[in-house]
This record gives sequence, structure tokens and C-alpha cells, in this order.
Amino acid sequence: MSVSYNHPRFGPVARTPDERFASLSGWTFAPHYIEDLPGFEGMRLHYVDEGPRDAEVTFLCLHGEPSWSYLYRKMAPVFTGAGCRVVAPDWFGFGRSDKPITDEVYTFGFHRATLTAFFDRMALKNVCLVVQDWGGLLGLTIPKDYPQITRLLIMNTGIGTGASPGPGFNAWKAYAAANPDMDVGALMKRGTSVLTDAEKDAYNAPFPDITYKAGVRRFPQLVPVEPSMEGVDHGLASAKFFSEAWAGQSFMAIGQADPVLGEPVMRALQAIIRNCPEPMLIPDGGHFVQEWGEPIARAAVQAFGLGQKN
Repeated sequence: MSVSYNHPRFGPVARTPDERFASLSGWTFAPHYIEDLPGFEGMRLHYVDEGPRDAEVTFLCLHGEPSWSYLYRKMAPVFTGAGCRVVAPDWFGFGRSDKPITDEVYTFGFHRATLTAFFDRMALKNVCLVVQDWGGLLGLTIPKDYPQITRLLIMNTGIGTGASPGPGFNAWKAYAAANPDMDVGALMKRGTSVLTDAEKDAYNAPFPDITYKAGVRRFPQLVPVEPSMEGVDHGLASAKFFSEAWAGQSFMAIGQADPVLGEPVMRALQAIIRNCPEPMLIPDGGHFVQEWGEPIARAAVQAFGLGQKN
């Protein structure tokens, strides 16, 4: 039986058994949970929280589709090694967070409200926002409202302003719609040349069967690619903010082998972000460029002038 409980607002919810996350390759981080997040009370949200709680800088790492905070396992040790705190939540529907099984629960507003409630609950300050894929589609909409965000580390993502990123995205959206029980690990491995079979299995861990994949199915359909779609207002306001008012530091890394959100899309995003320097290019890096993430993290730490501890 996949349904773990019925939520009064969100209906039947699945919770991936903890044993699915035992002995994951390269994963050494203890789980943390919030079960009373405002607006989502009763559902359990998972997050990673590493490094000193009183660190001067916190790296808030947001994953995308169809991954989870496991994606940041190569970058987090670099950030904590520089004396910083690392916080990495799993969206509802992903990772170790609870998963409503009804597709319609998942909307742009549902996920964005999760992020703002989490940010407020954690009382994060002096934040470097680390984003890729949906981490950016959602995460890049909040700096205009949160002056606590003082730095950006941006990888293979975009801002949803009512237009498609291009044919690569259109093909991915169609593929996702035609494969409601997609093999997440196999998908990750196809686009990530450096991934081992054990790492592929770790990406599959949150999803024992199709019941757990409603969030995975929905994300591609929620990208704001039409002017009337939810989230476009946030995207347009954020693009204006970044071009006219953003005063923080930025670091961009581009996985050039990404057929969906690769260099052309990222160069356009760079042009929007005020004072964004020349990007770091990862020639072999695919869409999930965090899998090439250790050198990216080291370069970002250096660019931000954060002290590396030995």
C-alpha cells in the first residue's frame, strides 16, 4: 500500500520508506524534517542542514526535476569546508519529503509557497541562493522579496516569463507527458555521463512505484511557457528586479552539453542579471551540472571571497 495517510488539504499522501535511503553512494548527510510548515501542516518536509548554524554565509541549494538534494552531495562539502552553512530542502513530491499522490496538487504556487514558508521558518540570513532547473524557476522569483539573499550561484536554469526555452524543452515536456512512470534513475544517467549505477539507484530511491511520481510528472507541465500560465507574473517581476535592482554577487556555471537549458538559454539569463560576470563553462557538463559540481563550488567560493578552511 503506497498511501501513508490522508491530508485534509492535499488528499492521499505517500511517504517513501526510510530504508530506501540507507547506504546511498556518496551520501553522508543526516536527515532533518519539518512537519508543521505553515500552510502545509501535517506533511513532512525533508532538508539537509550541514555546517555551523551561526555561519556568516548560508548556501541554500534548490534542486529541480526529477532530482532531490542528493544532487548537491559533491558541492556541499566545499561550502562547509569554507566555513559556511548548507541548507538543501527536497520539494514536496521529491526526495525524502512527503508526496501527495494527486497530480493536481502540484502547482507553481504550491511549490513557491513551500519555498517562502521554508525560508521564513529557517530564518535564513546572508544567503547564497544555489539554483538549477526548477530550483531556479522557483528560486529566482524570491530575491526581489528577500534582501537576505546576497549572492547567486546559477546553473542551467531560467526564469519563466511566458515563452518556451526552445525545442529541447518542448521535446522533454512531451516525453514526460507520455511517460507517467518514468525511470528517474535511468533518465538521470542518460544525461549525466559521470553517473555510476549506484548513483543512478540513489536518484531512484524516492520513487518505489508510480504512486510516488505525481510531482515528477507535473513539474514539466508547470513551466511558465505561455503568457497566461501561473508564475509568469513572478518571472516578469523577477527579470525586472535582476536587470534593474540586483546588487548582490553572482556566479554562473553552464553545462554546455545540456540540450534543454544549455549555453544559449544561460547566456540570455546572464544578460538579464545585473553585473553577472563571465560564466564558468563545463564542456562535458550535462543538464544536472552539479554532478560536475566540486570544481564549480570551489570556483564560486573563490569568486565570492569566502575563506577556505583546511
